[in-house]
Amino acid sequence: MREKFLKVRPAAAVPVKSSAVNWPSFRGRDAAGVADGQDLPDEWDSEKGENIRWKKRIPGLAHSSPVIWGDRLFVTSAISSKNDASFKPGLYGDPAADADRSKHRWMVYCLDKKSGKSLWESVATEGTPREKRHIKATFANASPATDGRYVIAFFGSQGLFGFDLEGKKLWSKALGRLDAGAYDLPEYEWGTASSPVIYRDLVIVQCDIQEESFILGVDIRTGETRWKTDRDELPSWGTPAVIEGPKGPELVTNASNFIRGYDPLSGKELWRLGGSSKITAPTPVFSDGLIIVSSGRHPERPRCAGRAGSRGDLTLAKGETSNAGVAWSRVRRGPYMPTPVIYRGLLYVLHNNGLFDCYELATGKEIYRQRLRHGGSGFSASPVAADGKLYLPSEDGDIFVIRAGREFKQLARNPVGEFLMATPALSGGTLYVRAHHHLVAIGR
Repeated sequence: MREKFLKVRPAAAVPVKSSAVNWPSFRGRDAAGVADGQDLPDEWDSEKGENIRWKKRIPGLAHSSPVIWGDRLFVTSAISSKNDASFKPGLYGDPAADADRSKHRWMVYCLDKKSGKSLWESVATEGTPREKRHIKATFANASPATDGRYVIAFFGSQGLFGFDLEGKKLWSKALGRLDAGAYDLPEYEWGTASSPVIYRDLVIVQCDIQEESFILGVDIRTGETRWKTDRDELPSWGTPAVIEGPKGPELVTNASNFIRGYDPLSGKELWRLGGSSKITAPTPVFSDGLIIVSSGRHPERPRCAGRAGSRGDLTLAKGETSNAGVAWSRVRRGPYMPTPVIYRGLLYVLHNNGLFDCYELATGKEIYRQRLRHGGSGFSASPVAADGKLYLPSEDGDIFVIRAGREFKQLARNPVGEFLMATPALSGGTLYVRAHHHLVAIGR
């Protein structure tokens, strides 16, 4: 293992509190996917450079999103020694794993968010991948996380890594071989995707695999285990979320056997809710006392609104759609990959095939359903929202701009020119988009 430093050395990190500046983890603060105060353009042209602030090539393959603290942007990648390493986008049902078992380097990059200039790059680890990946996935699916003091990168079976803000690797933690794949066809390996989250001085990772699933809290300064809770779960790919409920913080995890809430400081289970689908990927989102958890595997495809602060077993009895711990629930409308976004009292749900739904958050009542006219490959990235608009990246390379509100209105469809698999980040008047080969900064 080694760290490689470029000539440019950043100054010491200065903590910044504004949500319009920091985007510290997957989908930003609280995994909400929302950051007002951006004043983004409705339209841009990547080829002509109109409303494009900068464009930076990032080596390797990754579906991880960029994260931001102050003026620094962090992004990860996995660089294969094969020149033709690739993934296969699109709407299809092939469960096969990619055959690339060549030597890789797992990287963390730091850029100046205003200019795209490289500040440093560090090697987290290198070697032969310890697991396989789905042909649509990469070996760097998980987004990093930062709290302005540390940068955390999670590369599945390759381990969990902690860096300081100048790129020095402080610690690494092996978590074993994490075999995540089809629950009913265990010979197929798809790789992991759940991203780390930071809560106070803890790094928390959700590791739902074929056998011996667990959720883990480690010291952000040292990587030392603070707690570990075993989980009777099938493989899952959703990132956990910490919400502030009326009885204190709750760490919410989306999974097949049970959606669960934990005490994030101890890993103690607080509540559980059964009835989900057999494959779960969306991250829980929270607003106005309601925790929205969803998944898109047939036949259940549930969406449910749990009440923060509930305790015990919240599982609905047969025929029920609500109880003391569940405000409402629906089936056959949950998204498979994209995480929903809650914005100004409305819940927006994007499906892989381009169906786009809007619901009342408080009741779950449908307001509209529209089909986005995409190029055919569908949607994997999650929508984000700012200043009354929603931004929806498609795998084909287009970003749809939708006006938020009770009436559907598409404002624009802007091509980026590359596959888009990662959820964008919002910061300082800029939409940062991780594309197949480049990181693109979009702004006025």
